This record gives sequence, structure tokens and C-alpha cells, in this order.
Amino acid sequence: MLSMKLKITAIGNSAGVILPKDLLARLRLEKGDTLYALETPDGVRLTAFDPELAAQMDVAEDIMRKDRDVLRKLAR
Repeated sequence: MLSMKLKITAIGNSAGVILPKDLLARLRLEKGDTLYALETPDGVRLTAFDPELAAQMDVAEDIMRKDRDVLRKLAR
């Protein structure tokens, strides 16, 4: 498990954290990408995973399983 010490720095009137290159690579992120902060019972988890998009994809997959012709209808 990776453990890193990150420093909070001033960015205008806000604060930010500088993410090292190797951490960005592990998260498969680049400048301009979105990083999600999820509150968990153990603290805060930073992830490139979008829980809202994942929920939407679950619904879409369920619809496609129930009606396999939906993709053909959309392609027309």
C-alpha cells in the first residue's frame, strides 16, 4: 500500500495539494483531469473513479441486458 506525505500549499485565496508525478501515474491522471474525494469510515479516499458515472453505467447495463435491441434502436 502506498503512503505519501503531501503538503498543502496556498493557491490564490484557496489551498491545494501538489500530487507527485508517480502518484498521478498510479491514478492514471493528467493535468486537467478530475479527482474525486470520497468520505469513508476510515477517512477520505482520493480516486479517479467517478461513483456517479459508475451508478449510471450500472443502470445502462441493466437496461441493455433486459432489452438487447436497445443498441440497434439507438444506432439508427
